[in-house]
Amino acid sequence: MSTDTAPSGLLQLIWLASPGLPIGGFSYSEGLEAAIEQGLVHNEQSATDWVVDQLHLTQSRGDMAVMAQAIPAWQCHDTARLQALNDWVMATRESAEMRLQAEQMGRSLLDWLRNLQQASDVQLQCCAQLPPTYPLAMALALSLAQAPLDQALQACAFGWAENMTQAALKAVPLGQSAGQRMLARLAREIPLAVQTALHLNDEDRQAFNPMLAILSSRHETQYSRIFRS
Repeated sequence: MSTDTAPSGLLQLIWLASPGLPIGGFSYSEGLEAAIEQGLVHNEQSATDWVVDQLHLTQSRGDMAVMAQAIPAWQCHDTARLQALNDWVMATRESAEMRLQAEQMGRSLLDWLRNLQQASDVQLQCCAQLPPTYPLAMALALSLAQAPLDQALQACAFGWAENMTQAALKAVPLGQSAGQRMLARLAREIPLAVQTALHLNDEDRQAFNPMLAILSSRHETQYSRIFRS
């Protein structure tokens, strides 16, 4: 039996969605820890509502929409389009922590791709010019899976949902059963979020969430914290 067969597209999506992917996603709460400090999130229901709102208000309209446009751009080596999308991501990071996360996770994911020798020389040269933020690096990884676009975004969204749920379990704190109920709700919401992302153009894509930006800024000086954002 051959041992060098490449993983199927499904296996690659599962791999990319895993919280065990060594890109540091577990170390960020994306404002959730600050929301807990301010009393906005305090139990299972409020944590679930917070993450679901973030899925629809920031992820689907922002990063997921970027990835929906960046995946085909990677596949056809449209460097100008990739640069424009990467610039947009950087321009929409409203706090130092948000920018740090986009840059650090982008670098780590690119290192992972290099380590596995998955990206082509042309793609790596493009990465050297950008360099890619996390949404652009993840779009490259998803493009290599050769999976349908909606499935690629669903996998990425579920990976994000698992990281956010784990953050809630640690910081609220919540039990494992509560975490599974959170994920069940998010799994029902993700297909709608993906469809929103797929149908947004450049004019409709947005990252306007003032409360999240304020909480992220407050988190930078929060007295006691366990997450990097």
